[in-house]
Amino acid sequence: MTIASINPATGETRARFEEMSPADTRAIIEQVHAAWQEWRERDFADRATLMWEAARILRDGARDYGHLMTEEMGKPIKQAVAEAEKCAWSCEYFADNAADFLAPEMVDIGRRKSYVSFHPLGCVLAIMPWNFPFWQVFRFAAPAMMAGNAVVLKHAANVPSSALAVEEIFRKAGFPENLFRTLLIGSDAVSSVIENPLVRAITLTGSVPAGRAVASQAGEALKKTVLELGGSDAYLILEDADISFAAKVAAEGRLVNSGQSCIAAKRFIVIDSVRFQFEEALVAEMQEARMGDPLSEDTAIGPMARHDLRDDLHRQVEESVRMGARCLLGGTIPEGPGAYYPATVLTDVKRGMPAYEEEIFGPVAAIISAVDDVDAVTKANDSVFGLGGGVFTRDLERGERLATAGMEAGSVFVNATVQSHPKLPFGGVKESGYGRELSHYGIKEFVNIKTVVVAESGGG
Repeated sequence: MTIASINPATGETRARFEEMSPADTRAIIEQVHAAWQEWRERDFADRATLMWEAARILRDGARDYGHLMTEEMGKPIKQAVAEAEKCAWSCEYFADNAADFLAPEMVDIGRRKSYVSFHPLGCVLAIMPWNFPFWQVFRFAAPAMMAGNAVVLKHAANVPSSALAVEEIFRKAGFPENLFRTLLIGSDAVSSVIENPLVRAITLTGSVPAGRAVASQAGEALKKTVLELGGSDAYLILEDADISFAAKVAAEGRLVNSGQSCIAAKRFIVIDSVRFQFEEALVAEMQEARMGDPLSEDTAIGPMARHDLRDDLHRQVEESVRMGARCLLGGTIPEGPGAYYPATVLTDVKRGMPAYEEEIFGPVAAIISAVDDVDAVTKANDSVFGLGGGVFTRDLERGERLATAGMEAGSVFVNATVQSHPKLPFGGVKESGYGRELSHYGIKEFVNIKTVVVAESGGG
């Protein structure tokens, strides 16, 4: 069987790759394990030198890597170049800080010497999605490899060229030949990789069904997992918010990556007294976003990554409208080639509608009315997801209180859209998954946290 790289803007096949056989997959895992045996003994300074080189390669090649991402999954080129540069930043951050994050921690328990030390687990399987084909990989791989682990990557089937490019970056940077390897395999072959005794842990970013399946298989094998799954981020627009500012930031947050982001702003829960004002402002902002060729610098909305994803998004919009939502903007599939979908605004969205209940993975904003803070927070939390969220208000203490004590999410930003940052932990609650990536919390997800106690000398 073959794995195809298809340009979603044109429908043209860019490249085809032969799927790896089970024997080839096992051989690669054995090679990765062997490379890890040597890598785990290297000191942090040596690892950091190579990770810095990976960052340099990413920065120098950001335009080319961005072009690859745009051609393979449709990301607007400016965002794609920025994604490559963000990967470099993450590599630099963990190269600089891994030694401090994983330094032994002394603990006084009344014995001669006791401390906690941190040691790599081994080969970690990374199952990654297509929407951020470089960032999703590097935000895991940079800390995991700096901690002394090795990686096998099973990337999404529609971004094989990106997967191989990431592998080549680590090879060019001088990392051991087989420390990071890409597995060109289908989803049906993942179970055997999880079961392989040389694979010690699994991280997955993807859908809830995929997360359930991987967690179940990994649990049966008693292997550590970190899961970052779907999101339906709610943003509260309070009556004292700067509506023009809120609408501008909301549109930017909704349209990032053409709306194909787990932490994109998706549900806008607006206090009734300012709802019509916000609707008008949001429609105006969304109308300004240019849809077109993703390789054009002024394009804000590129194609969806695949036609089936576009068709499923349109189904969610149509079903929500049939159930009583009103479409203020967009909502129709444009003519012509490419998996395009326009900026769309739905209002009067209520419980039971797909736009309320499901993750909307595309440039569609859902407006939900609320009577007060309590009602707004209740509706924000009335979701199986808990990845991110936001609050817009001029009263910063009020916003911080709702963000901290009210909203059930892994990240809540006040007067800004949720973004991942190397210094901050990233992850969710409820069906958005568990575990954390990034920061000093993320680098400790795939290490053996070992207690060491040295007592007084025994005997005479």
